[in-house]
Order: sequence, then structure tokens, then C-alpha cells
Amino acid sequence: MRRAPKSLTCVTYLLALLALVITAPAAAAPRIKDIVDIENVRSNQLIGYGLVVGLAGTGDKIRNAPFTEESMQAMLERMGVNIRESQMKTQNVAAVSVTASMPPFARSGSQIDVQVSALGDATSLQGGTLLITALKGMDGQIYAVAQGQVAVSGFKAQGAGANISRGVSTSARIAGGAIIEREVPFALKSADSLKLALRNPDFTTARHIARTINMAVPGSAEILDPSTVRLTAPGGSLIDLIAQIENLPVEVDTPARVIVNEASGTVVMTADVRVSPVAIAQGGLTISVAENPIASQPGPLSNGQTQVLPRTQVEVDDGGGASLAMVEGASLKSLVGGLNALGVSPRDLITILQALRSAGALQADIEVQ
Repeated sequence: MRRAPKSLTCVTYLLALLALVITAPAAAAPRIKDIVDIENVRSNQLIGYGLVVGLAGTGDKIRNAPFTEESMQAMLERMGVNIRESQMKTQNVAAVSVTASMPPFARSGSQIDVQVSALGDATSLQGGTLLITALKGMDGQIYAVAQGQVAVSGFKAQGAGANISRGVSTSARIAGGAIIEREVPFALKSADSLKLALRNPDFTTARHIARTINMAVPGSAEILDPSTVRLTAPGGSLIDLIAQIENLPVEVDTPARVIVNEASGTVVMTADVRVSPVAIAQGGLTISVAENPIASQPGPLSNGQTQVLPRTQVEVDDGGGASLAMVEGASLKSLVGGLNALGVSPRDLITILQALRSAGALQADIEVQ
């Protein structure tokens, strides 16, 4: 008995697993808080520029990174040290960008994590310490100040003839490394109404959300568009209303869509994908070209020269001929079962789905990433 190729076995297992997931009982409906974002209740991105010191010779080369030298000179001058006329040769300092995400309703004195990334030609931030760095928002205001010992998850070691690395050693993190200095003003308690923004806009889902909220609190929700539901607290507080309705389960409607990633060969299909009865012929064509040159030696006592003669071998494998199969039924389960019977590879599956869409047999949108 001929053994199935490993790639075919993996594809068969993947398609069978997908069919099992499709036929499994439906899970509990998601909550409102998991599918919407509340107006103005969001994170704010912060960024800053700083110096990491204390590196063991793995920092920026001063002559290759002039901004590091200028930053060191400016920092030392603020501390009363003038080195403008000196030649700096240290490699224990690295210029870095510092980024952080300030959560909503963060108060002064709260701590947040920061990400530190090298800007110059530093090879590692291992063992370094970030000096005090101001973190600003898009409005140019300082909202946090960061400082502390950096933690690097990767490493890099090299010698004269070999090197080894794991992860990224030029990126680090400081847990709780920034302290909030300025708050983002937002008076939620005094607001009369706010908007719920759907993360995946859809008319049906927005209608389900508004209906579910109005069943719990009559007259408190209305649909503005497929991505927005306005929330009003009749005779009460919006904070109490949000706490009351955010855990309500809502049925989410998912459009028929096929996501194709050609780089990795990944295909994801939603449960509402439909396919009309269609016949599919799938076959593989492989052409192998091998070069095996040989040397031609001249006869004894002759004036000939040794020559290299080309010898090419060409082999063609059509996969044993194309297989024709009928894919019937309107459900994704039928489509998966039919393609599973063909034993297609991930690359062939992508081609088949695109051909089905062009033929009008696949009732779904295809998104190629």
C-alpha cells in the first residue's frame, strides 16, 4: 500500500479538524463588552526618546550614531559637566525610543509598562538602565515619565567564526517602568449619552445589540449606522447602565468570507460560506531538471584538451493525472468534505477557492493577505 505524503496527511487532518469544529455545538453567544468599543474609553499612545546606559560594550558606536553623542553631551551639560571639546569613545550607551500605552481613566501616580527599542547600531540592551525619559502624546504634552532597569528576552553571542542569537536583543521592556503624571480629562459621569462602536460593523449585529439592550432597559439604545449604537440612560447614570448591559449575550452575525494567506498557505472560512454544485479537477505538475556534467578526456599522446560536456536530465510528474470530483451542497461542511476527498494541498486549495469565486460558484468574499 502506498503511503500518503506527509503534506497531504497534514492537509487531510486540518480539513477534518475544521469539519469537526463546524459540526460541533454552537458556543455561548459573546457578550456586548467583547464586540464593541465605548466612545472615548480607549488607550492613548505615548512616545519618548532616551538613553540606556550600563551596557557591556554593546551600545552605539559614537561615530556611527551622532545623535547618541549629542544626547550624552546635552544630558551631561544639564548635570554640570561640559565635554563639548572631548572625544567620546564609549560603547556603553544606546539611544532608544520608548513607547507606552496609557489605559483609559489612568490616574496620576499609576504605573504602566514601557517598551524600549534601540535606534542606533547597538547590538544588545542586556543589563542596561533607562535614564529618566519624558513620554509625550500626540498633542506634545508630557503624560508619563519612564526610568528603570530594562529586561531583554533575547540574546546574541558571536565569535570570530560563528554567532548565535535567539529573540531580539535590541528590544526590551520595563514592567511598571513609567509613572503617569498627567490625566486625560473625560467626565463620563456627567455625559448624557455615548456611542458603542462595533469592532466588526454589521447591520444585523447592530440590530441585535440594540434589541438586547432595549429588552433589559427599554428605550435606552438606538441604531445610528452599521457600526454605531447610541446609548442613553433614561433617568439614570450611564455608568450604571454600562455595567448593567455589558455582560448581556448577543448573537453576532458573521458575513461569508474566506481569508487567504498565500505566504503561509493558511485558509480560514466562516461558517456561512456557501458553494453551488460544481465539479473540480485537481492535478499537480512537477518538472525536475538536473545537471550532471561529465569530463571528456583526450586520447593518449594526442593534442586534445579536456572538455566538460553537459548532461541534463528532465523529469515530468503530473501527479498521476487530474482527479475529477463533484462538490455538492450549500454548506461549508460539504465544501470541506469535497476538498478533503480530493486531497488538495494548501496551495491548491487557494487556487481552487479563487477559481470557484471567478466561476460564481462560491458565495463569499475572498480576502487575500
